[in-house]
Amino acid sequence: MDSELAPQFPRTIRRLLLIVITLIVSGIMGSALIASWNEPQVASRLELYQTDLLLQATAWEGAELSEDQVATLRRNILGETPLADAQKAYESVRETAVSTLSSSAADAATSTRLQTALEGQAELLDLLDLRLGILAAEQGDLTKAQERWETVKSRHSRGDRLWRTADTLTDLWRNGTLPDNSETLLTKTLQGWFQKRALAQYYERTQASEQLTQLEASEAAAAAGLIFTLAAVGGVPTLGALSGMLLLIGLGIQRLVKGKDALLAQNRDRGWATPWTAETIWLVIVGGFLFMGQLVVPLVVSPLRGLLAPNIRGQAIFALSYYVLMSAGTTAVLWFSIRAYRPLSADWFKVKLRSNWWLWGAGGYLVALPLMLTVSVLNQQIWQGQGGSNPLLQTVLEAQDPIALAIFFTTASVAAPLFEEFLFRGFLLPSLTRYLPVGGAIIVSSLIFAIAHLSLSEVLPLTVLGVVLGVVYTRSRNLLAPMLLHSAWNSITMLGLFLLGSSAN
Repeated sequence: MDSELAPQFPRTIRRLLLIVITLIVSGIMGSALIASWNEPQVASRLELYQTDLLLQATAWEGAELSEDQVATLRRNILGETPLADAQKAYESVRETAVSTLSSSAADAATSTRLQTALEGQAELLDLLDLRLGILAAEQGDLTKAQERWETVKSRHSRGDRLWRTADTLTDLWRNGTLPDNSETLLTKTLQGWFQKRALAQYYERTQASEQLTQLEASEAAAAAGLIFTLAAVGGVPTLGALSGMLLLIGLGIQRLVKGKDALLAQNRDRGWATPWTAETIWLVIVGGFLFMGQLVVPLVVSPLRGLLAPNIRGQAIFALSYYVLMSAGTTAVLWFSIRAYRPLSADWFKVKLRSNWWLWGAGGYLVALPLMLTVSVLNQQIWQGQGGSNPLLQTVLEAQDPIALAIFFTTASVAAPLFEEFLFRGFLLPSLTRYLPVGGAIIVSSLIFAIAHLSLSEVLPLTVLGVVLGVVYTRSRNLLAPMLLHSAWNSITMLGLFLLGSSAN
């Protein structure tokens, strides 16, 4: 009797440990997801960066082109009423910021992370009102401009720079007495088009004609390059989405016509011979990936955060180090969990260079574009600018250090695709086919993949992206295909951030 019970004892202990780890991880992840509920999305900032570029590009005159060509390009890229359109965009983001502050203020005292986010939103609200005032003033509505600047002055947010800027702007457009440091204050507080409009007003007031001429010349020179940046940022994704839509329609028609011989039906119901049980899956995902990533690795690298965080390069090195350590820890847990089942069949973790994997990866990227754009619009309606975002996006958007940007790019476009596809598509998805049909395994693994990013607003779009990645992997049977898709998605997203950030700043 004792000999029968003995083998079960270690297994029972292991299961109890897994239950404890699951409870700990659930608490950490649950609190992170709840905290993201009222956090702002980076999408709002992205919209404003693109709006700022559009405003700066209004100085473009297209001297080398005919009047008709200039008019056509301005209309297609900048729109009929760029200032009014920009004002609407800023009003929309302002409404979201006000909503976030009012709905989250009561919870800020219990969450340091949320309090930090709300302080950022309060500062954003002041910056929005400063800019909305300049937009109103440039359109001749000085009363509205004055209201915006008075609102900033009445809030008296942390520090005095923002409300002193509002005071200076009021004096500029109302011919008041300007303080001696007006030019310095405007330069430090404002950016892009708003900075140039305020400085132009200042130079006109102070009759600094030489500085005004230089400012106008620099605006015109910068605007020519921004026209092409806007065309790239807006046009390339649109062309890609149209190509993806056509490809998606073509694949759908082929599926209807050819049935089981169509590309989308390839390996559709073919699962994997999974030798391990749900306990092993549980151990790798919860005990390995989530426990290591959410508790062990943060504790190990926490001393580095204080040393590296003040510097943008340090933040980039910290992000990469964290990701590499998390990947190594999870991979070690996975290796020890499945070592008893080796050698595995050839289908597991399959990487084959000589195949059509690149077509699956590139095609999957094109198909993902229209799907993700559609889901993003729906997601914005659901969350109204809240629900959190990957903090790395905002950091990259504002970073100006080429070395730091290169490290961030390596993290997002190389490290993340390699590890996440190895884990979620290489291990989790095939393992789930022991208990679920292939389609069900794709959906469940995609949902876990999305939740693991710990932002409520990203769950829906990342689930959709995960489904596309899962379809690409199950049809191609080659991990290189989803790795390429994932890398392309992250790379082009990062490049867009680089373009927007560098041009706006």
